[in-house]
Amino acid sequence: MTPEQLPLLAAGILLIAFLYSSVGHAGASGYIAVMSLLSVAPEVIRPTALVLNILVASIASWQFWRSGNFSWRLFWPFAVAAVPTAFVGGYVSLPTDILKMLIGAVLLASALRLFLKPPDDVVHAEPKRLVAIALGAALGLLAGLTGTGGGIFLTPGLILAGWARARTAGAVSAVFILVNSGAGLAGSITATQAFPTPALILAAAAMVGGTTGSYLGSHRLPHTTIKRLLAVVLTIAGLKLLICE
Repeated sequence: MTPEQLPLLAAGILLIAFLYSSVGHAGASGYIAVMSLLSVAPEVIRPTALVLNILVASIASWQFWRSGNFSWRLFWPFAVAAVPTAFVGGYVSLPTDILKMLIGAVLLASALRLFLKPPDDVVHAEPKRLVAIALGAALGLLAGLTGTGGGIFLTPGLILAGWARARTAGAVSAVFILVNSGAGLAGSITATQAFPTPALILAAAAMVGGTTGSYLGSHRLPHTTIKRLLAVVLTIAGLKLLICE
């Protein structure tokens, strides 16, 4: 990361934190997209995204908790296995080519999620406990490996399966993102014995964007347009990683 990149990175991080927090997410996939588009080294991207994710997810978790939409009963089966696998994912260092493919796939999957129209806000049934634990373990590992919190997959999964209404899904995912990002960062630091210094520089931008977006999001910003714009950014970044050398 060069000094010339920092202003663009800070502006991009602030915008992503604002947009994502306004729709109930912490923004890791967006941070990855911005850093990827600016050709930041893959080994720097993952831990930096995790630090920024923790900051914004903390803000979102607090707001959702205060709103009364968080469900411990729904949350803990997903989180109990996700935290240790997120640590393992953060500890593992994959070859660059594999990491690029994984991150690219995450970005494209995130873009698809944003393009799709969510179903009706109806709960059909609670997830079976073993299914929730197994799914949480898989999402935790993916979160640690790719530098995301896993919420970008958990939220649509809860809604599409009819396991939670949108606000409850957002509340559970916000805390899920927070604990997974913390575990993933711990694994990364344990493996590398280094803290991602660029994250400290970008933290202020993420906090400003996340705080502002969370506040305005609670006043019903038009989320549809924001999601479509984010989907375009994620698609470009994902294709860049998967196709370009």
